[in-house]
Amino acid sequence: MTGIRVSSDALYAFVVFADHLNLTRAAEALAISQPSLHSKIATLARELGMPLYQRTGNRLRLTPGGERVAQFARDHQNRLDLFLKDLHGVPADQPLVTAAGHTAYLYLLGPTIRRMLAERPGSIRPLHTNRTQMQAAVRTGRAQLGVFSLHVLPTDLVATPIAAYSQMLLMPKNHRLARRRTLRLRDLAGSDLIVPPPARPHRINLERALIDADVPWTIAVEAEGLPMTLDFAALGVGLAVVAGCVTPAPGLVTRPVTDLPRVIFHAIHRPGALEDPRVAGLLTAIRDGIPVTARPKAGGTTRRET
Repeated sequence: MTGIRVSSDALYAFVVFADHLNLTRAAEALAISQPSLHSKIATLARELGMPLYQRTGNRLRLTPGGERVAQFARDHQNRLDLFLKDLHGVPADQPLVTAAGHTAYLYLLGPTIRRMLAERPGSIRPLHTNRTQMQAAVRTGRAQLGVFSLHVLPTDLVATPIAAYSQMLLMPKNHRLARRRTLRLRDLAGSDLIVPPPARPHRINLERALIDADVPWTIAVEAEGLPMTLDFAALGVGLAVVAGCVTPAPGLVTRPVTDLPRVIFHAIHRPGALEDPRVAGLLTAIRDGIPVTARPKAGGTTRRET
């Protein structure tokens, strides 16, 4: 016994704060005053002997210890909710939360989510995130399963490859390059490209590949997210490099760029998450919904906590 006594009320308050990372909004969600919430978190930090969050510029961020506490607190709250429901005879039907971005939802997860919601309304709750937000949501227990194309795999989560697609050049069907069945980076020389903002992984990797291939190009426009990229491509603003799962809009076509690496999508979850048959069933359903031609070869790597 450590002798430390932690309030369940304080843990729940910290879970809500971790979801918002904003004292005002979290206090509103809890229907308490901001000073009261601040006091609960300060008391919890003091009892645990560690800071739980810190300010970085204008934003609040959880410390590594805070992330672990949020993870524990969420698990604790989920177990308590399930126990109370079982105690009072209410089915344990909490929705599973998925965390993913535009591409995964539009082209990988959509059919599975649609079918599962038709079978059991409310059984899935999608959470739209970027890569960093997805990992944080899974790490803290806010989401049970994340799906994203990752360039660096987390060491504290399980990452299983579920789909692999060639990178494709998206362009008008009457573009000169559309006459080709396949392309190489050098064929893009002089092109106006629709790219993500600086510091986005896809932008960094594409720029590096073009530089290494000594291919000159210009920025047509910087687009935030796949839908905006597709809209600009449909308007004829420029060409775009997208994953092979993307379905071109009418008037557009895609061609594989053979010297770009394939895009690998991973399913991300916490160690032990598949012990929950609902999570295991969701992952199986997602994998079964991937076209056979896009499934990674047997023996694909799975990264676990080290």
